[in-house]
Order: sequence, then structure tokens, then C-alpha cells
Amino acid sequence: MGGLLLNAFGNGLCISGNAGSGLWTASAVNLSKLTNTSVGVILFALGMINILTNQILIHHWDIRRFIGEFCFIFFFSYFVNTFAQFFNYLGIPTLPFLIRGLISCLGVVFFCTAISLYQRANIIMHPNDDTTNLLRFLYLKGNSTAAQLLDFIVPIVIIIFCAIFSHKLFAVNIATLFSFLFNGLIIAEADRLIFPQLKHNFKKNEQH
Repeated sequence: MGGLLLNAFGNGLCISGNAGSGLWTASAVNLSKLTNTSVGVILFALGMINILTNQILIHHWDIRRFIGEFCFIFFFSYFVNTFAQFFNYLGIPTLPFLIRGLISCLGVVFFCTAISLYQRANIIMHPNDDTTNLLRFLYLKGNSTAAQLLDFIVPIVIIIFCAIFSHKLFAVNIATLFSFLFNGLIIAEADRLIFPQLKHNFKKNEQH
């Protein structure tokens, strides 16, 4: 639960700061603007796609993983909206751009730290972060940076698609570049520095 809240907190900061966000959140914001649908609904829909993707990656049906990730994305979508509205109420969107840029980058650090914590625990996590965890350990020999970069292909395609049809670009700015360049590195450093005694609990039966 702590990892869920920290992740939602960081994403809420990014959205409210409006100086860019993680690529998946940015893709959700652009889809939200294009379809006139709430960001929470889009995040939930993208999460469901990730849940199904994970079942394919492990090559078997895992009902416990499915239910756990469904519950995570359900509450995550709600809390991201709640935190973003709270930060908007505090007046973050009215701050100077430089400060908002720093706040949005800090949001990236927060959600990357959350990802590190619950990926290592490997009990329940955001389905997209489970995707990168599976890619990292089943397909990429433990390389967190390569897993993050591979996972970024889909949201980049979504953002380009939305930009073509709407002729506008939302939630893509300095923090998006920061996230693209440093997501994997921040997660790896959090693995080393934040509760280092918490080791990756990647289950041996998750083999393809």
C-alpha cells in the first residue's frame, strides 16, 4: 500500500506541476485530452492492457497476479486523480515554470523509488512495473535500464498518435525527458540505497 501511495503521489506531482511526467502518464494525459475522458479512466484502461500483457510474458495464466494487479490499478487510478487535485488546490500549477519543472522531476524520483520498493518485494505492484520486472529478469538478464527503455516504446507511440490527431502535445516537457533518461538509473540506485536489505524476490517459477 505504501508503494502504491508513493507512486500515485509522484504521478500526482508530475500532473499538477505540468512540466512533463513519466511517459506512461504523459500518454494517458494525451489520450485523455484526445478522447475527452478522465485521466483516471485512461490510466485504468492502460493498466488493464498491461495486466493482459504480463500474462502473455509469463506464458501461463496466473489468477493471483491478475487479481492483485487489477486491485492495484483500480486504487492507483483513483489516488493519482486525488493527489493531482490536491496539489492543484495548493496552487502548484501557478508557480513559475522552473519550480514546476523541479517539482515534476521530484515526482519522477518519488514514483521511481516506489517502483524499486515494490518490484523488490514482488508481492503486488502496478501492472506496468510488473511488465518491466518481467522483461528485466526473464528477457534482459536483470538490466533495469534496458527494460525501462523497451517498455517506453508503447507510450511514445501513443503520444505521437495523439499529437498527430490533436495537433497538440500535453504533459511532455522537461520531466518527461528526465524520466526517459533516468528512470532505470533511479530505480537501480533506489535498489542500492533505499532499504538495501530488501532484495529482489523474483519467484523462481516465473520462467518462460
